[in-house]
Amino acid sequence: MSNPEVLVVGGGPGGAAAAYHLAAAGHDVLVAEKKEYPREKTCGDGLTPRSIHELSLMGFDFSVPEFHRVRGLRAYAGDRMLELAWPEHPVYPDWGGVIRRFDLDGRVAGLAGGQGAEVRTGTRAEPVLADGRLAAVELHSGDRVEVVHPEVVVVADGSLSRFGREIGAARDFSRPFGLAARGYYSSPRASDDHIESHLSLSDAAGANVPGYGWIFPLGDGEVNVGVGVLSTFHRWKEVNTSTLMESLEATAPGSWGLSPETATSVPRGGKLPMSLSVGPKVGPNWVLVGDAAGAINPFNGEGIAYAYETGRIAAGHVHAALAGGDLALLQGYRLELDDTYGLYYRTARAFVRAIGRPGVMRALTRTGLRSRTLMEWVLRTMANLLRPGERHIAETAYGMVERIVQIGPEP
Repeated sequence: MSNPEVLVVGGGPGGAAAAYHLAAAGHDVLVAEKKEYPREKTCGDGLTPRSIHELSLMGFDFSVPEFHRVRGLRAYAGDRMLELAWPEHPVYPDWGGVIRRFDLDGRVAGLAGGQGAEVRTGTRAEPVLADGRLAAVELHSGDRVEVVHPEVVVVADGSLSRFGREIGAARDFSRPFGLAARGYYSSPRASDDHIESHLSLSDAAGANVPGYGWIFPLGDGEVNVGVGVLSTFHRWKEVNTSTLMESLEATAPGSWGLSPETATSVPRGGKLPMSLSVGPKVGPNWVLVGDAAGAINPFNGEGIAYAYETGRIAAGHVHAALAGGDLALLQGYRLELDDTYGLYYRTARAFVRAIGRPGVMRALTRTGLRSRTLMEWVLRTMANLLRPGERHIAETAYGMVERIVQIGPEP
């Protein structure tokens, strides 16, 4: 395929989803993935019901042995714990899962290949600009360089998005981002049927540390353990994710068996652009999807679902533009992103500003974990699982969070 209609830069969740849906619509699609599958990715490996829904649309086989099904979330704040099932929803299933990106990404790229997309691994894409416009793309595979002239390029090369930066995309530094690290541990509870979230962490002296932690069972004898901190947190620049990992090891329930001796990997970390913070999302002949667009949910750090979703949404607008012979129709993608996520991410940005103040975070976690009804609502909100017709809840939540920001307790 020397000159595909669509070139997808990156074969992760966003790129694979875009390629799948475009190929299914009958377009010539080439995916350029710079690494070989399977490849390691720094990720929590957790799939919420939104991810499960998107994978179902692509025919993913959940019976594969690498996939571990989970039915809910267990939340800890200090000595309080609450266990919540994934909520019933008319669109999304009431279950989620955990699977290593090492095993997941190649399988989903294979689904795109099954629809007719050509997936080239070990291939690095470099933009060729003319008068500031994306005119062509160089594909580097070993010593071989091929120049292609796709009609549209889908940029899906992850949170650092070198390709995106070179064509003019940039992060909005006023919006939040996260710092996260994860590692793998052997654990006697690796087959647990809940993912676990730790909303407060402490250091060796018992002092609160600004950040959160997670433990996601993989079902294969190991768990994915990670920590994160948001840029809105008080003194976030002083936080070392290695120290946070040590704090989670020391304070997590002993039944997980976390310790330096049970660690099976060295922790890996990275920076996570959130809240659709990278733009512009659309150029004359290109679109950004997934982490390359900063599509990570600020409420919970979830990126996989939003990569799949933005890949699918982008594919719809790329298809319309190509079918109509009018690339100006790509602008519809930007408008649909705002309509789909605008209010929700606005609320999330206000929320993460609020919890960046330790006094607010302590008050919310103490109050929240006393009320199952409240926490069930919080889970639905944070996981973006509000039901149709509940948009007013997001609007109400935004007003409440804004008031918390204005009058909430100080550190």
